[in-house]
Amino acid sequence: MISYFLRRLVLIIPTLFGIILLNFVIIQFAPGGPVENTIAKLQGIDVGATERVSGGMKDGLDTQNNFMSSNSTYVGAQGLDPSIIAEIEKMYGFDKPPHIRFYKMIKSYLVFDFGDSFYQDRKVIDIVLEKLPVSISLGLWTTLLIYLISIPLGVYKAVNDGKKFDVWSSIVVVIGNAIPSFLFALLLIILFAGGRYFDIFPLRGIISDNWNELNALEKILDYMWHIALPIFSLVIGGFASLTMLTKNSFLDQINQQYVLTARSKGNTENRILYGHVFRNAMLIIIAGFPTAFIGILFTGALLTEIIFSLDGLGLLGFEAAINRDYPIMFATLYVFTLLGLFMNIIGDLAMTLVDPRIDFEKR
Repeated sequence: MISYFLRRLVLIIPTLFGIILLNFVIIQFAPGGPVENTIAKLQGIDVGATERVSGGMKDGLDTQNNFMSSNSTYVGAQGLDPSIIAEIEKMYGFDKPPHIRFYKMIKSYLVFDFGDSFYQDRKVIDIVLEKLPVSISLGLWTTLLIYLISIPLGVYKAVNDGKKFDVWSSIVVVIGNAIPSFLFALLLIILFAGGRYFDIFPLRGIISDNWNELNALEKILDYMWHIALPIFSLVIGGFASLTMLTKNSFLDQINQQYVLTARSKGNTENRILYGHVFRNAMLIIIAGFPTAFIGILFTGALLTEIIFSLDGLGLLGFEAAINRDYPIMFATLYVFTLLGLFMNIIGDLAMTLVDPRIDFEKR
């Protein structure tokens, strides 16, 4: 068992290398990098993220079309002194060939040195560590609540398959699966935080402005007060699929031959369910835990962070991608990849705890 997990830990290195290499190659061909953005700003064109999305550059379309017809290396570079362009390239590290930049990046990442942000004038590691607790809080609480709700509900639906409770709960599950979590988030804001109907929860942020003045108990209550609506919206949008997975997994095991054998030996239904079926049915659910956690952490919580103004890692990565802040882009990718790989290892370990018969050494 130990040798298996050691092999998994060693495999993290080539996996990280491959993912970062692939993304590094892709961004070399993506237009609108930091050098082009800086040149365009010097030329008087605002290429901010909001303008790109909302169409705020309409007044400069004629000028931009002239840029596109330029034979220069960078769009909009004509009219600027070559020494200025060279200085801009040097400022962002683009004065060196791609393979040299990639080598230096990998060498720095081994010691978690992500460099400085292009636009925030801060160490990337400081920015990531500042945003990480918010995303971890959302991911952990949401995943925990989803599993605490979905597993008992799925088991009860499997035991009562075809009965009234199963039918009515299936309607709720279908609705929860059909409506994305960000729509639930907007609905919760309108109902409970907007003041139109009720004004119970805060509209934004994860803590109050007077956080430092509160005692320990008040800090806990304040934190739960702020994070209640974001987590509730994610749970409503995420529990449906796991509930159906749990139900189908238990139904599949309940119809197995060993269950009939256990009944014929006089075992009670509870002993059969929790002593035999539970162990086998939970394997597929536990195996999906890492994917569920990373999915909630990176994708599910992204729009939720934007809607509730939660300054987390998902929002940071999104803004970095829009603004081509490559150090932050690769740092968030690096952190999420590490989390995903370690969560997969933890998932394998949990499977062996649920069913000791699983032996990864034979794989």
